[in-house]
Amino acid sequence: MKSIFTSSKFHLFLSLLIFVGFSTYGQMDMPQGSQRASVSQRVGITDITITYSRPSVNDREIWGKLVPYGMNNLGFGTAKESPWRAGANENTTIHFTDDVTIQGNKLEAGTYGLHMVIHEDGKVDIIFSNNSTAWGSYFYDPAEDALRVTVDSKSGPHTELLTYEFPAFDKTSTTAVLKWAEKRIPFKIDVDVTDIVLTQVRKDLQGQKGFTDQNWNQAANWSMNNGGDMEEALAWSEAAISAPFIGVENYNNLQTKAQILNKMGKGEEADKVMEIAMEKGTVFQVHNYGRQLIAQGEKEKALEVFKKNAKMHKDTWPVNYGLARGYSALGDYKKALQYLEKAYDLAPQQVNKDRVQANMEKLKKGEDIN
Repeated sequence: MKSIFTSSKFHLFLSLLIFVGFSTYGQMDMPQGSQRASVSQRVGITDITITYSRPSVNDREIWGKLVPYGMNNLGFGTAKESPWRAGANENTTIHFTDDVTIQGNKLEAGTYGLHMVIHEDGKVDIIFSNNSTAWGSYFYDPAEDALRVTVDSKSGPHTELLTYEFPAFDKTSTTAVLKWAEKRIPFKIDVDVTDIVLTQVRKDLQGQKGFTDQNWNQAANWSMNNGGDMEEALAWSEAAISAPFIGVENYNNLQTKAQILNKMGKGEEADKVMEIAMEKGTVFQVHNYGRQLIAQGEKEKALEVFKKNAKMHKDTWPVNYGLARGYSALGDYKKALQYLEKAYDLAPQQVNKDRVQANMEKLKKGEDIN
């Protein structure tokens, strides 16, 4: 028996076919005139990412023409007045993995629509909107602003394609810049790196990462060197040494504890800890400790460390090298030269001998080798 479609059934079938086809496969991915781009910068452990579309100048007058000054009615969407979308096509977005400060104003972690209001006098209002999914700024609503800051734009060489960059950064901040045509729009982003890192460290140490002495020691070391609380750093250091199941009394862990104690003004306690540490250290670890003391101006103490190293690791070239450095630091170049000659004879490789030889020449000229 033949199946025959009536006209109405055929049109219903065709409609379903079209509906299923579009809903199943969607639109094809085709190139856009203004290609999508993304740029990121890390500050501490905080990632900052700007995602945008890149229109070209293409011999057009940009500022005040293609991008009008002030707020404007774009003739579409729900916004009666809209800023510039700070790019092309859908929202330009900026994402922060942690809380930041923009031009001195706090902004919580998250993704924001990035808009700008360009003023004829060179000032620019930068808007961080809680709405990051709209198309362009046709649906901009000031009630959704998370933050608005005003910056001064600058002039620069012609940039054909709209570009975001992070041309400057340091340990706790970066500057993001929009470049297009002859205009530059910079805004500074500051990050409380110490607070963010230590907050994360506290969480990590409560989880799986807290089951190794190395992580407790690393946490203590980082906190000590980056403005953390010294009592907390000391507790972390002691955990690395003696916590049940994970504590290890080794040179690295003990040295960190000693350094923290020194920073806390507890020098005698620190010295006692380092005495234990040296007993567990390699010849090179103890040698480097002596060099650190010289760098800190504790020359007599450094020589004592080099002597201790010589007793623990007899007839090795590093201990003679260390004694040479110790005596040289105190100005006894003659004795230092004697130990360098011993180090030269015991040095295992030519590169070591060459280094020792170079220092021997310096001593002969009356120069300190440290």
